[in-house]
Amino acid sequence: MARHNGTRGWYGKVVGAALGVTMLAVGASIWTAQADTAGGPPPKAATSSVKTVDVTIAHASDKGARGVNITIDDGPDPNWTPQVLDVLREYGVKATFCMVGTQAQAHPDLVKQVVAAGHRLCDHTVSHDTTMDKKSVAYQSQQILDAERMITKASGGVRPMYYRAPGGAFTPDSRKLAASRGMRPLGWNVDTKDFEQPGTDAIVATVERELPNGPTLLFHDAGGDRSQTVEALRRVLPRLKEQGYSFGFPVR
Repeated sequence: MARHNGTRGWYGKVVGAALGVTMLAVGASIWTAQADTAGGPPPKAATSSVKTVDVTIAHASDKGARGVNITIDDGPDPNWTPQVLDVLREYGVKATFCMVGTQAQAHPDLVKQVVAAGHRLCDHTVSHDTTMDKKSVAYQSQQILDAERMITKASGGVRPMYYRAPGGAFTPDSRKLAASRGMRPLGWNVDTKDFEQPGTDAIVATVERELPNGPTLLFHDAGGDRSQTVEALRRVLPRLKEQGYSFGFPVR
């Protein structure tokens, strides 16, 4: 998600939970197997199964010039993620869910639901530290690799395909590490500002105004009341379809 000023209580809880995560050496943190469907075999420590991807930050859609990527950050959340999934299912749209490691660990059933519905997973770090670009490489590695492990375990063996730095706090080291783990660094073109709860009309207006900037839209399914997000998606998705857009995934 985008950077925001001030302390956010929900993330304080996440950070507190993350402190309980064991600090593992990089080699011990790596989980490398990838299953194609939810419920596949558990991850195995075999580095040869991971294919390195491009280290540049992806924005484009695999659907081409008229493609749109819906990305959903910060969950999963037991209240809002099911509602987001319902709207996506209603309009036949697939999305990329950028999950916080502690949230995935706490709600593995929701991670499996996301995968079973045909959506893709994205590593959004263990504790959503928007200042991680100011921290050591060892800290960045722990945040990325432990979240990868937590999400993969929660999904039943499906690995995240992307890495999105909290607040866009990418570094050359974090991008290189993620890419080496088969996770394409993922940016965004349209920050809907839904986290600030500006109202459904404002969220929709932001999408319509800023979509010419690029195809990757940023929404959230956790961190507070996401009712405006759910309603905005309910309005935006059919409207974009009517305008001739198709929904895809970020390029890999």
